[in-house]
Amino acid sequence: MLAVFLQTIPFFLIIGLGYGAGRTGFFPEPATAWLTKFVFYFALSAMLFRFSANLSIAEVFDIWFVAAYLCATGVVYLAATGIAMLRRQTVEVAAVEAQCAVIGNVGFLGIPMLTLLMGEDAIVSIMLVLAVDLIVFGSLIVILVTGSRDGRMNVRVLGTVGMGLLKNPMIVSIVLGLLWSGLALPIPQVMNDFLSLLGGAATPGALFAIGASLASKSAERPVIAGYLSACKLVLHPAAVAVAALLVFPVAPYPAAVMIAAAALPVAGNVYILAQHYGVAPQRVSASILISTTLAVVTVSLVIGWVSALY
Repeated sequence: MLAVFLQTIPFFLIIGLGYGAGRTGFFPEPATAWLTKFVFYFALSAMLFRFSANLSIAEVFDIWFVAAYLCATGVVYLAATGIAMLRRQTVEVAAVEAQCAVIGNVGFLGIPMLTLLMGEDAIVSIMLVLAVDLIVFGSLIVILVTGSRDGRMNVRVLGTVGMGLLKNPMIVSIVLGLLWSGLALPIPQVMNDFLSLLGGAATPGALFAIGASLASKSAERPVIAGYLSACKLVLHPAAVAVAALLVFPVAPYPAAVMIAAAALPVAGNVYILAQHYGVAPQRVSASILISTTLAVVTVSLVIGWVSALY
């Protein structure tokens, strides 16, 4: 366990470095926004395309894996929604809180960290988790928030969801990579070197961007944020572990990666959505700050535990 903790420390040190740079003003918010855009649209996309171009759809898609993750995440999502409604929160706030409880920082933290700590084979499972998060739960929050405001569902909402998915570079790069693989197209050495070089910037860039973005976060409403952080760091991976290890026939290695991915702190894109719709952004901000801080210990513990599964 100590060895795993020491392996994760460099990742969180880079996050801490970004936080210090942002907190002191050396790396202002506009710089963080541009770095995030570079990582999101270029570096991470290059990494995902390169990985997926060397896979096949048959290798990537695992129905039991998807069922286990979807069911476990759905249970936690419904629990968080139910608790929010019992506290007399609106549907919009309940949707945002549920998103905090289940959507982890898989793109910016999970892809670079888990592929290095658990091996490049982990990318298959990480891509499936990312796809479920973006396609199912990323769409669900838009539908719930927009539907509750309009009072009914309409085609325009579905169009917004569809365009959001088509514009997401992580989804696009995975699909293009799988198409490239499906067509059995070779990857020229120059192209492979280009993707490797650009994708190599994803790990330090994403981690630094996470830290710099945390510098602008505040810990307002710490009780609710602490509860949501506990859901994300403890309840979500626990539910996924039960589903993957006891309920569904998921192989040990992908199950381990799935559990580790579920243990990641609250994702930054939840804050972007909350700010965009004007629904509890301070609550989400505090959840990201608290969960990322605690993840230094909790993620190490989870990775150390799941490493014994395979």
